[in-house]
Amino acid sequence: MDLLAKGIALAGCAIGAGLALIAGIGPGIGEGNCAARACEVIGRNPESKSEVTSTMILGIALSETTGIYGFVTGLLLIFVAPGMFMNYLA
Repeated sequence: MDLLAKGIALAGCAIGAGLALIAGIGPGIGEGNCAARACEVIGRNPESKSEVTSTMILGIALSETTGIYGFVTGLLLIFVAPGMFMNYLA
């Protein structure tokens, strides 16, 4: 029974880490769309380059934090959580 509990805990950590790392897809798509729209706007109105660029960089930085949170959560579930669960089950 103890072996089954450890296996379930490790499987839960692995599944959770995989789901957490999927969070990197959203920021990548969003940042690509943001850069594409900024290029379109600058192409139409070159005088607005500095305003559009600064706003784009701020938006990309804010959206990147969601990907970083998912990455850190995945790393914690891979390296930290299994040890904590094994100590709890022991």
